[in-house]
Amino acid sequence: MANVTRWVRFRHHAEIGFGQLTPSGISVHAGEMFGDARPTGRTLALDDVELLAPTQPSKIIALWNNFHALAAKLKSPEPAERLYLLKAPTSVTAPGAVIRRPQGYDGKTTYEGELGIVIGKSCAAVAPEQADAFIFGYTCTNDVTAADILNRDPTFPQWARAKGCDGYGPFGPVIASGLDPATLVVRTILNGEERQNYPIADMIFSAQVLVSKISHDMTLLPGDLICCGTSIGVGVMKQPVNTVTVAIDGIGELTNEFRQ
Repeated sequence: MANVTRWVRFRHHAEIGFGQLTPSGISVHAGEMFGDARPTGRTLALDDVELLAPTQPSKIIALWNNFHALAAKLKSPEPAERLYLLKAPTSVTAPGAVIRRPQGYDGKTTYEGELGIVIGKSCAAVAPEQADAFIFGYTCTNDVTAADILNRDPTFPQWARAKGCDGYGPFGPVIASGLDPATLVVRTILNGEERQNYPIADMIFSAQVLVSKISHDMTLLPGDLICCGTSIGVGVMKQPVNTVTVAIDGIGELTNEFRQ
């Protein structure tokens, strides 16, 4: 993975910026991450900045039932077409941020460690073999879910509400460019105990196929995030304070606290 670059957004004092993560810190860039990004020659230490979600997506697309292993466990037919929902852009929160239940909800909240695809160029109706040219890179995501809301009304599954709460969409801390997603493994660690460990190669629809098929439904814009779906091991965050880490070797580790 020698050619992998890792991009971050950060706040330094009152300034919001972006750059590449290097062994010596953050190589600050000017311009636009998804456009004319150029190094300024300035380096900031990680300890001197506050890391933000690495992009501000216009939309977040979250897949359902996209892993062979989970479909088998749920005894659910593998889908013939992409199944997804939209999470609110206001669900986004930063790496390290504290996540809290929305007011008036006292039910279960679950973690879902996932691979995220970040779009780099405006993308509409592209073929799978073209998709890599529109993918900027990959990130760690946690598709946090207010589980008891999802099926509370028997007439209408509330996917958008259950997954769109403020703070329920952390991702980052980096976007990694230049790697093959099919080689990656997602691990989720809850309060020090590994709960998920699954290969991206088990996806029903690959990253490139997802970008292609979704781009035939809607135009994808630079910075948009596709959460690839999760596999077995999803669970409830039960403690008063829960530390959850989504770790993908080659990308990094996304850690947040969920407080009841």
